[in-house]
Amino acid sequence: MIEFKNITKTYKMGKMSYEALKGINLIIEDGEYVAIIGPSGSGKSTLLHVMGLLHKPSFGDYFLNGENIKGFSDKDLALIRTSLIGFVFQQFHLLPKLSAYENVALPLMYSGHLENKITAKDRLFDVSLGTKIYNRPNEVSGGEQQRMAIARSLINNPEIILADEPTGNLDSKNKVEIMNLLEKLHKNGNTLVVITHEKEIADRADRLIKVQDGLIVMDKNIKKESILFQKPYKKISEIIESRNTKKEKNKLQSVFEKFLNYNFQAIMTLFQNKIRSFLSMLGILIGVAAVIAMLALGEGAKISMKENLKGLGSNLVIVRPGPRKTTGASLAIGSVSRFDFRDVSSLRKISGIKNISPTINGNCQIVYENNNSNTRIEGVGKDYASMHSLIPKIGRFFNGEEVKNREKVAVIGTTVLKNLFSDTNPIGKTLKINRINFKIIGISPTKGSTGFRDQDDTVYIPITTAMYRLLGNKYFNTIELEIESQDKYEKVEQKVRSILYKNHKIKETEPDAIRVQNMQEIRETMSKITNTMTMLLGFISALSLLVGGIGIMNIMLVSVTERTKEIGLRKAIGANNEDIMLQFLIESIILSFCGGVIGIIFGGMSAYVLGLISKWAIKITLKSIILSSGFSIFVGICFGLWPAKIASKLDPIEALRYE
Repeated sequence: MIEFKNITKTYKMGKMSYEALKGINLIIEDGEYVAIIGPSGSGKSTLLHVMGLLHKPSFGDYFLNGENIKGFSDKDLALIRTSLIGFVFQQFHLLPKLSAYENVALPLMYSGHLENKITAKDRLFDVSLGTKIYNRPNEVSGGEQQRMAIARSLINNPEIILADEPTGNLDSKNKVEIMNLLEKLHKNGNTLVVITHEKEIADRADRLIKVQDGLIVMDKNIKKESILFQKPYKKISEIIESRNTKKEKNKLQSVFEKFLNYNFQAIMTLFQNKIRSFLSMLGILIGVAAVIAMLALGEGAKISMKENLKGLGSNLVIVRPGPRKTTGASLAIGSVSRFDFRDVSSLRKISGIKNISPTINGNCQIVYENNNSNTRIEGVGKDYASMHSLIPKIGRFFNGEEVKNREKVAVIGTTVLKNLFSDTNPIGKTLKINRINFKIIGISPTKGSTGFRDQDDTVYIPITTAMYRLLGNKYFNTIELEIESQDKYEKVEQKVRSILYKNHKIKETEPDAIRVQNMQEIRETMSKITNTMTMLLGFISALSLLVGGIGIMNIMLVSVTERTKEIGLRKAIGANNEDIMLQFLIESIILSFCGGVIGIIFGGMSAYVLGLISKWAIKITLKSIILSSGFSIFVGICFGLWPAKIASKLDPIEALRYE
């Protein structure tokens, strides 16, 4: 039963207000067939919308099945609407991309009766559309579209059917079919309220109500013997309690079903707009790909650094000369400490030192037959090979006697081997370095690249030979020490400084005159640098994810505008604000997630290609995948929330009227 008591509905239009209904009092009994007529703008559509819970009255009381709906939340009203009321619209309001079956089953998603989807086919058979189950709305006639809309209104077995100009867009033949169908529904026990301008429909009703200027000016029975159906009706409080009980008992199942259904609807919508969806996820795709590629290169750089430093040993100490400071300024020229063999001899006496090797270096032109190259020359001591894991697998390293006698022998790196000798065995052959002949006695193990320097493009020769025969240096560049264990580092460093300060008569007020650096410190410094670079690259890449998120937000806002009528329809058939918000939010998350997944694949491929081109090491970690995909979903939630909120707040009637 429907009962209006002094119902008033006022619309606000800026500073102006318009009273569409003016104190309406009305009772419609169960099973009545009521036709509402009146001129355009008289308030009859507003009356129907208030009756169908699409509008709340401004004043007055509305009793539905004996209960006052005043104070009910929008969520409760949506549940009552989908449980008790079926809508038939003049414009049909069918979703064009869905089949007849999918359109009819749509209200089940919001009523919580997804298990009853089979009834959608039964309803189509009831309205003589059994052969059109999988046709889309644009593939059937106008009359068939209206029958499809009527079948949708019946899917939840409503007690009340509200029809707004159901024959307004139909030809005379289809009008008769729809009128016969509505009459059949009434005879089956449904309460039927129809707004019409057509006399033929009004004449078929049991009761005729005329509305004019927001008032009921006529209310009469036009059939002498009107049969009212006395049957038990659904109580509103029981409907809400049943919803809450079901939700509590099958909470997990209900949430899971709703989640699956929302995902299905979202995926369908995205597939229906493939190009727009792809462009939406493109920004996320590029951002995730950039994050994956940059983090892979950063992790690869860490691995390369560890491998390159591994051969140096964790117990290596490097001693370098420092500049003299005079009145606060550093003088690089004329360093206070220039190391020579006297320093090496002094340092050998320190307890805790396992090996020691002075070093000098420079670049020289090397030639073998018709091949030549500009290569780094390293002058080192006999212990250098064991200190740096450079003991050749082919040939040997030079010994102490060869260092003492300034022998012209050389150990070449694998890049030199490749550039000058190709597949030829170089052991025993003569190599010219700055036109001086050197005998090749070994090939050093592969060391790889460090930054822009190829460590294998190196020729190692005795330190004495380099100083007195080739480079003309009088002093060493560095002295490298290998200590027995890390716990002796501090004592060794103190003794090194003490001896070198004494040898070179350096004052203790000049602590930077000699620089003693532990390999562990070098490793930590390099690690900090690579970590900082990785974070910087990751941060820059993450900015593109934010740009992608803004793109998704813009597309979702456009989607809300384009689908305004759809939102109005979904609300009219039972969707509440939460349902609409979740649906749009899930669409945004799916866009972000799909873009993230494709971005991970594309980023991995990009990192691999970059690694091949640049010959850098790469490593894609699970952490980077979780970070980028998680961030992409977070972006989808953040930037999809606002459009989803806007969609959920749309007024159903205004949305249905949107052009």
